Amino acid sequence: MVHGEPIRPNREGVAPPVRVLTYNILARVFADGPRRHELVRRALADLGADVVALQEVTRTADLDEGRALLGPGFTVVDHPHFSDDGGGACLAVRWPVDDVHVLELPAAPPDPLPWTATVAAEVRTPDGPVLVVHHKPSWQLDRERERELQAVVAARFVERVAGDRPDLPVVLLGDLDAGPEAGSVRFLTGRQSLDGMSVRYEDAWEAVHPGEVGETFAPHNPLVASGEMPLERGRRIDHVMVRSGPHGPLLDVVGCRLFLDRPVDGFWASDHFGVVADLRRPPHAPGTWAP
Repeated sequence: MVHGEPIRPNREGVAPPVRVLTYNILARVFADGPRRHELVRRALADLGADVVALQEVTRTADLDEGRALLGPGFTVVDHPHFSDDGGGACLAVRWPVDDVHVLELPAAPPDPLPWTATVAAEVRTPDGPVLVVHHKPSWQLDRERERELQAVVAARFVERVAGDRPDLPVVLLGDLDAGPEAGSVRFLTGRQSLDGMSVRYEDAWEAVHPGEVGETFAPHNPLVASGEMPLERGRRIDHVMVRSGPHGPLLDVVGCRLFLDRPVDGFWASDHFGVVADLRRPPHAPGTWAP
């Protein structure tokens, strides 16, 4: 169910990597949702991720799908709003969460997504604190300017939350509804500035698979072809990124691969593929020389 390159061996005496996943599970109302739910639940249990960002989860009076999929042992932080039919997003972590910060992103009508927001959780991992940021911008194909504005306000939000903690690692992940060539993602990955600001987040997929397409919304998936975008050509729109300072990111990407990117027993779990990344602190801090 999880495919890609093996993780590089752990260094002696170094904490194991943090495994993070972003995955749009496709709303339960579509394509035999209960059957897909069970497939995803089993795959998540096998994956053993420490941080999970889920999109299109359902929360109603009868079902809290994010918690049902992950089981006990996770702290779950919901995005601030859900759709009328119960659709939304959540962030789940295995470790204590000290603080949660919420930014509601600007979204223009018509049809703004109610759970368009950026949620940042300060997580106490066994190897030190990490700021985990679940970013969900506007989804529409013709809203890239909106996504650019949202990326800028989200980046400023992260800088405010991180404050005067230059050694605080930041992981940004989610269904960004934009590929590497889009302005919003180019801004986040340091390829261009926007609105007088520049940042640089390392793209986990590119770090491990340079030059590989890695589509996460792909037309060979029948749930894409039969869905609301029947002429979809294929894009990599689901991302895991690590914020960089002047000398590079504070977490090394030691593995990255797609999740549920093929059918299981002839059945597809979602119209998206997930992205799994394994992250670990480097052997010495960026900006310093090795002892």
